[in-house]
Amino acid sequence: MSTSQNTLGKMTNYRWTICAMLFFATTVNYLDRQVLSLTWKDFIAPEFHWTDNDYGTITSIFSIIYAFSMLFAGRFIDWMGTKKGYLWAIGIWSLGACLHAVCGYATELWVGLESSDALIAVEAGSAMALTIATISVYFFIAARFVLALGEAGNFPAAIKVTAEYFPKKDRAYATSIFNAGATVGALAAPITIPLLARYFKEIGIGNGWEMAFIVIGALGFIWMGMWVFLYTEPRKSKHVNQAELDYIEQDKHEEGGNASQEGKEEKKMGFLQSFCYKQTWAFAFGKFMTDGVWWFFLFWTPAYISDVYGFSSDSPTAMLLIFVLYAITMLSIYGGKLPTIIINKTGMNPYAARMRAMLIFAFFPLLALFAQPLGTYSYWFPVIIIGIAGAAHQSWSANIFSTVGDMFPKSAIATITGIGGMAGGVGSFLINKGSGMLFTYAAGTTTADGQEVEMTKELLQQGAQFARPAMEFMGFSGKPAGYFIIFCICAVSYLIGWVIMKALVPKYKPIILD
Repeated sequence: MSTSQNTLGKMTNYRWTICAMLFFATTVNYLDRQVLSLTWKDFIAPEFHWTDNDYGTITSIFSIIYAFSMLFAGRFIDWMGTKKGYLWAIGIWSLGACLHAVCGYATELWVGLESSDALIAVEAGSAMALTIATISVYFFIAARFVLALGEAGNFPAAIKVTAEYFPKKDRAYATSIFNAGATVGALAAPITIPLLARYFKEIGIGNGWEMAFIVIGALGFIWMGMWVFLYTEPRKSKHVNQAELDYIEQDKHEEGGNASQEGKEEKKMGFLQSFCYKQTWAFAFGKFMTDGVWWFFLFWTPAYISDVYGFSSDSPTAMLLIFVLYAITMLSIYGGKLPTIIINKTGMNPYAARMRAMLIFAFFPLLALFAQPLGTYSYWFPVIIIGIAGAAHQSWSANIFSTVGDMFPKSAIATITGIGGMAGGVGSFLINKGSGMLFTYAAGTTTADGQEVEMTKELLQQGAQFARPAMEFMGFSGKPAGYFIIFCICAVSYLIGWVIMKALVPKYKPIILD
């Protein structure tokens, strides 16, 4: 331990300062993701003539790039180290966030039009409108590629930092705190991003949405400056005294010896070797089944409120609804405490306690089955239900991340987190692309009484005069039917994920590297 370390007085609590930095990074991470979802429907789509399928394509490709980036991001963090690896990650994703702002200008140059007003003025359904939509989608995908590449490093780095600064019994709680940054980011987004876009549009700076990307993206560069000065490994930190270091490293002598001994280098796990363990596959499948649910709510809830209830993203009602939704998800900060309570009352090992907590959280998303039916009485019902499901997801997420630290040595934590993140990204790709295709199809149908809802731009270009029968599901027609189908999928995903995880790893079995 450094001689400059403070060894006087009671135990320091610098680990919570580091946890606050992880919270801030995760908040910025989710703010950057939300700019597109909160501006595309009312600011971007009219300019580029997008359909739901176009937006679904962008979000799904972001998800798949994020997924495969996660596979290597964890390995990169383990190789580069927590401090430098995290700096690279947030620097790249902040650059990617800002790059979205030039997509409109690039589209104008490509198609030969001089302004956003000229893009908007193009006749809907024309060949030029289709070209504008296609080219702009490509540019946004390129910007999302950079964003996904950097954002993939956030959770592997944050989980690795948590394992470095917290003993096993506290990791789920620390994870739930920094993971609440996702909720705070989603909470702050609807009351800031649409207003930023509207403000800059009114003062004549582009179409408004461009500056929203730049302002939010710049927050990451501020975080980088703070991280350089605040983060050091606990054993080398002048802010961590011996009492706190002993508390952090209390697991080092537990049976199995997963934690490294002082002065002894910990053995490394090979990348391909990681796939030889059922623990890896259990974590990956749990992420695959559930991450897409959260991303669906994150990316599509503003559009749902607009499509089904007619509130634009910058309307006071829509902002209030989104704010309340994510305020409810803040309950998840207590989700990481439940395993500790179970451990204290029953004496269970950490893994068993987390699995019991996750089973409890898996039942709450079943409420999503009632979101659409109750929405016929008031739009507050689906918003509250989605908020409860979101809180359950974040509680589930804090605990499933902590199972990695329970099972794997510290040298492999970021790698395994990345593998699970990849699986979650694949699930997110499937639900986002599937949702976009489903909603575009549903919007292109007619209502039960024959009234046309919306025709896709492809059909308009072909001059199609026919109308398909309305898509119906459980008494709903058109887009409401489409949303109901996805809500049903989201409702059962957690229980399926839990059952498979339990079948693969029924009991606590930490991995020991020989």
